[in-house]
Amino acid sequence: QVQLQESGPGLVKPSETISLTCTVSGGTITANFFYWGWIRQPPGKDKEWMGAIDYSGKTYYSPTLTGRITISRDTSKNQFTLQLTSATPEDTAVYYCAPTNSYDYYDVRGYGSWGQGTQVTVSS
Repeated sequence: QVQLQESGPGLVKPSETISLTCTVSGGTITANFFYWGWIRQPPGKDKEWMGAIDYSGKTYYSPTLTGRITISRDTSKNQFTLQLTSATPEDTAVYYCAPTNSYDYYDVRGYGSWGQGTQVTVSS
């Protein structure tokens, strides 16, 4: 059973960088699933796919976030990370990491084994 857990600061000031880590257990980010993704859900809104990194390290980003988002990985720690620069209050959301084998990696409905989610609030 693959399990994912998000971690990182819950409070970020405007213009700073949101930096989160997803730790994977029960599997490896270089196998088991094709894509490892980041998804967020702002208050009162639907879940939004942000991006993903595949088993080989190739990244895929939402067009709405390209230029601000970077997804990386540390295979020695079986972790992948999210960095979102120039944060604004619009980035306030619960952030999740999850895997998928779906060809439609941009569709949140294809993701499973969700982490518990971590609240990130952007405020001064």
